[in-house]
Amino acid sequence: MPLPSTAIVSLVTPLLGVFSGEQMTRILESLERNLLTPIPLCFLLGIICTRIRGGIKIPKELYYSIAIFLLMSIGFIGGHELAHEYQAHGVATIWKSALVTLFLGCITPVTSYVVLRYLGGMSIADSAGIAAHYGSTSAVTYAVANSFVEQTQHPANSFLPTLVTLLECPGIAIALVIGAALSAKERAARAAGSGRRVKESKLGEALYEVMTGQSIMLMAGLLVIGFVSTLFMDPKGFEPFYEFFQSKGMLFRGALCIFLLEMGLVAGEKLGDLVKVGPFLIAFGILMPLIHGFLGVYLGHLAGLNLGGCTVLGAIVASASYIAAPPAVRLTLPEANPTYSITAALAITFPFNIAFGIPIYFEMAKFVGAQ
Repeated sequence: MPLPSTAIVSLVTPLLGVFSGEQMTRILESLERNLLTPIPLCFLLGIICTRIRGGIKIPKELYYSIAIFLLMSIGFIGGHELAHEYQAHGVATIWKSALVTLFLGCITPVTSYVVLRYLGGMSIADSAGIAAHYGSTSAVTYAVANSFVEQTQHPANSFLPTLVTLLECPGIAIALVIGAALSAKERAARAAGSGRRVKESKLGEALYEVMTGQSIMLMAGLLVIGFVSTLFMDPKGFEPFYEFFQSKGMLFRGALCIFLLEMGLVAGEKLGDLVKVGPFLIAFGILMPLIHGFLGVYLGHLAGLNLGGCTVLGAIVASASYIAAPPAVRLTLPEANPTYSITAALAITFPFNIAFGIPIYFEMAKFVGAQ
């Protein structure tokens, strides 16, 4: 029997209960500053337009082009800044953060699976499928979180895009391993009684698809390109590329607004699915990110990240993938219901993080002592 949503609430109440009245006031002020800006308001416009059957349509070609640009920009600027860190300090400033990020990428799908399977009473395939989404990360959530900390005058450590790339793969892979292994046993047990032959799971093929998928290839590839070109190009020759891709620039923020408008249109279409997924998954999609976000903030602080870096790491650990994970899950766990995972990731967790989560992670970072 699934436990009620209050079972999850009890797990995260201490995380929010530690905030004083003054800190809660700052969270509310941060919410106001974050919500009343063009990026989240464009997302809200998309939701409203869909619900009232408005006429806004973003051409798919434009949407895909912007998605490619955002991923390339994140990777390229990350490689550029990583090169500066390497020139100044070698690997001394990043290795702890990289190890923490890999650990988080391994632990988040496991905790998600355990909660979904044993508190939520969901099937092995559905639990593993959702865990794959929550073990990975959202590059758009990273971009919004990075913009938020810059507006608060606490920019994140320059190598954060490298951590986004590191966090993308392990969560999906581990969740798929769990789901494929346990589901194979479950299917074999059912097939033994019916005399049917069980089709083997294509785990290796799915992992290959994840590693060579668009988001990882673009971010990782442009990270390498940004790193190498920064080290070997003449600064004057490099400058036009930097001006085109720089994440603080007008082009990036404008593209992000258009992308969030499209995400709002998609999320608006899936709001009706919230009734289907039930209160437990709604609670999971809001409260589990808070647990993962606090873990990311705390471990990021131990690894030496600054206030903005802890906030952004908490946000990306708390986010859920809706680009890289769905095709991998569909290939490996065809029996998993995509409505659950995509709705939870895109219609629950994504808007929660954009509107409320990021300011909360910012206050969490202050609470643990990040500066």
